[in-house]
Amino acid sequence: MAGLVRVCLVVECRSGLVLGCVSVAYEEGECVLCLVKRVFGCGEGDLAQEDKVWREFLWGAIAGAFGEGMMHPIDTIKTRIQSQAILRASQSQKSILQMVRTVWVVDGLRGFYRGIIPGVTGSLATGATYFGVIESTKNWIEESHPTLGSHWAHFIAGAIGDTLGSFVYVPCEVIKQRMQVQGTKSSWSSSVVKDNIRMKPSAQLSGYYEELFQDGCSIYKAHGLKGLYAGYCSTLARDVPFAGLMVMFYEALKELTDYGKQKWNLTHHVNGSIEGLVLGGLAGGFSAYLTTPLDVIKTRMQVQGSTVRYESWLDAVQKIWKTEGVEGMFRGSIPRIIWYIPASALTFMAVEFLRGHFNKELDTDMVQEITTLSIEKKGSIRDVA
Repeated sequence: MAGLVRVCLVVECRSGLVLGCVSVAYEEGECVLCLVKRVFGCGEGDLAQEDKVWREFLWGAIAGAFGEGMMHPIDTIKTRIQSQAILRASQSQKSILQMVRTVWVVDGLRGFYRGIIPGVTGSLATGATYFGVIESTKNWIEESHPTLGSHWAHFIAGAIGDTLGSFVYVPCEVIKQRMQVQGTKSSWSSSVVKDNIRMKPSAQLSGYYEELFQDGCSIYKAHGLKGLYAGYCSTLARDVPFAGLMVMFYEALKELTDYGKQKWNLTHHVNGSIEGLVLGGLAGGFSAYLTTPLDVIKTRMQVQGSTVRYESWLDAVQKIWKTEGVEGMFRGSIPRIIWYIPASALTFMAVEFLRGHFNKELDTDMVQEITTLSIEKKGSIRDVA
């Protein structure tokens, strides 16, 4: 029998006992744990929205750094391949395998991991804002613009999140890519073109990047904020569509998967981490290929140095198209896809793992702190826990 009763919750906290009273509808025989969760305003496995958003920021940061760290060597190869037209001038350009062999011979294993610290730092910021903003804005966008559709709501939310992260990500990306293309000090001073001028072994070495903070200060002193944010507009032109497309593809693939399960009556439970791994990889691969031309332009503008070859984003598009054609616009697409499929897969897998494990544990810990719950009905109080 349902009725309005007064529920008294005594919560054990580190600071002492806190007494909370609230009136709720209680049905005789209702599960105590279900009642407690209802009183706290959360369902099974769910959290209050504000708490959930902050956790998405944290899980996104961890997942973003994890994905970047795991796939950094492939990103190094992609960056070097896309930068050859600037660094090697008229010399013949190397294939993927030739570039891998060159990096290994010149710099060893360390060469594949040059720039990993600024790379991980930028991914921490981008991952946090990406997943945090998606969680906090997608529902608002759908409610305020009901005719927009859920896919476009996810696209916009992802684009906004990535844009906010770009204020930290772009300077880190500039430093990371300059570290990636330079190799060792000896190779940089003897055989690599610096600012489009081939240096002799005896030439004074400058502009060699080794540490995140030191390199940031060096670029700022030489070029100001413009140097740290080199190619910022082209970065946004690449990352905003990519971020929007990736979350849109991911959510669309999840809906397609759920539809398939219902249509063919598949009752087998698929682990959320595995689902995130597969669907995240597919979403990242599709998005990466479609935005490769934007990535080529961004990379060329960021590594060109003080000798300006491309005056603007549009100028880069025209010159690359005129001299290299479609092949130039999609140069590095294979290593880019090879990088983004596992990187996106690992990122979404990590996020789904953190959501599935720690959200439930933290929610359960909150409920388990309740030591006494008394139900008062018709003037009597009965202890139920």
